[in-house]
Amino acid sequence: MNRKMLQNKAQMLLLVLVTIAFIWILLPFYGAVFWAVILGIVFAPMQRRLQLKFGWHRNVTSLVTLSICVVSAILPVIIISTLLVQEGAALYKSLESGELDIADYLARFKDALPLYFQNLLDRFGLGNLNGLRDTIVKSAMQGSEFFATQAFSFGQGTFQFLVSFFVMIYLLFFFLRDGAELVRKVRTAIPLAEHQKRRLQLKFNRVVRATVKGNLLVAISQGALGGLIFWILGIPTVLPWAVLMAFLSLLPAVGAGLVWAPVAVYFLLSGAIWQGVVLTLFGVFVIGLVDNFLRPILVGKDTKMPDYMVLVSTLGGLAVFGLNGFVIGPLIAALFMSCWALFVESTPRVQLP
Repeated sequence: MNRKMLQNKAQMLLLVLVTIAFIWILLPFYGAVFWAVILGIVFAPMQRRLQLKFGWHRNVTSLVTLSICVVSAILPVIIISTLLVQEGAALYKSLESGELDIADYLARFKDALPLYFQNLLDRFGLGNLNGLRDTIVKSAMQGSEFFATQAFSFGQGTFQFLVSFFVMIYLLFFFLRDGAELVRKVRTAIPLAEHQKRRLQLKFNRVVRATVKGNLLVAISQGALGGLIFWILGIPTVLPWAVLMAFLSLLPAVGAGLVWAPVAVYFLLSGAIWQGVVLTLFGVFVIGLVDNFLRPILVGKDTKMPDYMVLVSTLGGLAVFGLNGFVIGPLIAALFMSCWALFVESTPRVQLP
């Protein structure tokens, strides 16, 4: 009996060690593996529908689904990222050469304020804008320098990028083709009741699809609408603003308003009344409507998580995991809630006298 227990402990220790070692060697391609899994979950229903409708071989349907995924999801992200880096590099050159003088814009903005607001700023000790101006200029220089550095280093890191991209595409093909079999093997290894494993799997798939498809659709819609109204109003360098609004729209409640609202206030206070009114109305009733209408349908309906949980988990995920955190954060939160729900359901209820 003792020998059997010793063998089981040795087997478990060996399993833990090789698992840690396997995760360790995958860390350089963490992003590629992660997005291959996520895209495999998102596009798996399409692959199954193609196979049922046309009766093709799994290799053919997986290859067709992979091609659709690359054209519709991956290439647009690469193109927009490249354009954004180029815009950032151009902005850095403009700031460095003095062609774009943020300090002058800030001083002109203060002078354009009504006398009442200028006195109010002086009363609260905010009339001297030199410190704020230096901070804004420094932040703008750092941000644009980051994009300029990325543009320079992209060529140096092209090989690593291509390797990671190939790994993601390669894994995605096999996840699409053999995903169902892999899921069955993972479910067999998990020491839970069958109904509990099925419930966690369904929750996992729903959260991934809702987070990726729902949040990305909301982000693309708000970013595109925000970029459109900025272009109509003649605001320069529309693409970085549009991408920033799309990125911030991943945060429920606040979202793109962190970008368009200050611009609308600037218009109103600087005398551009009709531009400020148009941007405010468009932001509230068009951009805001996208968030208030689409997000509950596409995200909240499938995740079944309250807005505050989505907001906190998204912010925490972004802080810990970077850009990948907008999926990982809500996913961890959803599994946390599901696991606790299973624990509560399986715990015997104590009848109080």
